[in-house]
Amino acid sequence: MFAEIILPLSAGLAMFLFSMKVMELALHHWAGSRLQEWIERSTRTPVHGLVTGTAVTALLQSSSAVTVITIGLVNARLMDFSRTLGIILGTNIGTCLTTELIGLNIHHYGIPLLAVSFPIWLICSLLPDAWTSMPPLRSIIHSIRFLALALSGLAGILLGMVVMQSPIPALQAHGMFAWFLEQAQISLLWGVIAGAALTAVIHSSSATIALTMNLAAVHVISIDLGIAVILGANIGTCVTALLAAIGGSRPGLFVAWAHILLNVGGAVLFFPLIDVLAQVSALFGGSEASQLAHAQTIFNIVCSLIALPICYLPVFRRNSL
Repeated sequence: MFAEIILPLSAGLAMFLFSMKVMELALHHWAGSRLQEWIERSTRTPVHGLVTGTAVTALLQSSSAVTVITIGLVNARLMDFSRTLGIILGTNIGTCLTTELIGLNIHHYGIPLLAVSFPIWLICSLLPDAWTSMPPLRSIIHSIRFLALALSGLAGILLGMVVMQSPIPALQAHGMFAWFLEQAQISLLWGVIAGAALTAVIHSSSATIALTMNLAAVHVISIDLGIAVILGANIGTCVTALLAAIGGSRPGLFVAWAHILLNVGGAVLFFPLIDVLAQVSALFGGSEASQLAHAQTIFNIVCSLIALPICYLPVFRRNSL
């Protein structure tokens, strides 16, 4: 069991998470210090915050990172709590870009992408100081360097997906997994619990959803069960925001709880509608993995649009700094 399931699954998951962090940090360095300034200036209303949160999360490829940045801005009294609500809604939409890319089934591009991007990053990192002394050239090299590193991170994500697929046949034959599938036939709530627990442990809903998409792609789990796991993953990802808010200001804690209410409320709303969500996702076509990616996107967009008018209620203004 260790050599057939745990070792390759852990290795693939570690590669996926490490590559996600590399891509996130590279894009963060590429965006520079102007990122927080842009967030501060572009969140005048919940609609502005939603657009900003979507764009920044799509750029950084991490809803948790944007949420933590937002909590930090509130704790530092650089932003009112009321201005963060739209950002929280936008982070859930922006993070769908990762799953949609994975759903395109471009895993076989991982090695060629790494073979091109990594040497570019290495060359830019080893350039002599004389080359980087001129401001215009330094800025160009800086951008190329971190964009190449971000592409290397994306390549690592694709390779991690391939490694995570390798133990699926052995996992399918394992008694514990067979028991889980039997319980899930009785109630899809087991899928929600599994998705929430795994995401809370590894602090990455994208990794949980990627693993779920792998299982659906080889017909190990059904689309309905995959959607249930995705709903759970959206609940589990709230743990990161809650941990970031501990010890901070009261408005910072409000940001974390707003994130929790949005994701938990959305999961409760969509749980009885899993069949409907599966049917709507199938209308967009694609493989089972693509359909799960579409389900994640539809879920997040609908939840954010439903919650957007609530952000304009006067009660939230009273929680401002």
